[in-house]
Amino acid sequence: MEERTELNILGEFGLIHRIASQQQFSHARTVKGIGDDAAVSKGNTDYQLVSTELMVEGVHFDLSYVPLKHLGYKLIVAGISDILAMNGLPTQVTVSIALSNRFSVEAVDELYAGILTACEDYEVELVGGDTTTSRSGLVLSVTALGTVEKDQIAYRRGASVNDIICVSGDLGGAYLGLQILEREKQVFLEAPESQPILAGHEYVLQRQLKPEARLDIIKQLRELNIVPTSMIDVSDGLASELRHLAAESGLGVRIFEEQIPIHQKAYLAATELKLGPFTAALNGGEDYELLFTIRQEDYQKILDQTTDISFIGFISADPTEALLITKQNEAIPLTAQGWEKQGE
Repeated sequence: MEERTELNILGEFGLIHRIASQQQFSHARTVKGIGDDAAVSKGNTDYQLVSTELMVEGVHFDLSYVPLKHLGYKLIVAGISDILAMNGLPTQVTVSIALSNRFSVEAVDELYAGILTACEDYEVELVGGDTTTSRSGLVLSVTALGTVEKDQIAYRRGASVNDIICVSGDLGGAYLGLQILEREKQVFLEAPESQPILAGHEYVLQRQLKPEARLDIIKQLRELNIVPTSMIDVSDGLASELRHLAAESGLGVRIFEEQIPIHQKAYLAATELKLGPFTAALNGGEDYELLFTIRQEDYQKILDQTTDISFIGFISADPTEALLITKQNEAIPLTAQGWEKQGE
């Protein structure tokens, strides 16, 4: 009998590594393939970037509480965030959809209204895609294209010992917004006449339903003449992304609990939900913030000129080290979660 290995044995990251290990690149234009936020190809004077994101109904979104316009917007944000995570600038997107006959023309219009709004906000153009039939739910795919100067590109690898770990914005809000929506869905299923209680949670709900890609951070870094030594976007949770950066550079990471940026509204939501705000920040995902490392000499530039970047730790020499230092000065191992968290 042929041996069968279950996908949850590998998990998301193991599966990606397995696929990547079977691929060899020989085309003269290929610079970087599987394993980073975007693939990299040689252009005439710069690098061309391309990345693809897939969203599946029932896995990545629930249309019982996600408006189609918001979903379209979020799809584009997810795609171009990968381009930004290479320190690049997005230029174009293609969108492919598979849908069943339960969707009307007006529903598709609403989805594309969100897509086109995001394209306008981030100065990218929708230049193509594909449509087909789905016998189950809605399936969406976005391919984002962009460019980056050869001396400006930032990979997941590249960090050095004592580089400072930075993150934009705040973390955990998207996950907590999702928990609020799931809670209200369950209440509705049990009592359809009830009204959702969402007041006071507008911030975390927006973080989940209409996140923003951090094009502004890339522009700030360029104005400061700072090229991150490594970079990734926070889509799978801070802990997972930190372990990616560490593994790719063959080094370790230490971060400090008291430095992790969490919005006051996220604290309030976590308290109401009886969840740990730091757990949400470390393992929640979908924040689409930028996590990156900088050289020591660039620290003061950011400190003096920006207000939405936090310094949360540093790169250490020990490649086996991935630690969170608590407020009580305890060292706790960072455990990557990723898609196996919800795929089992």
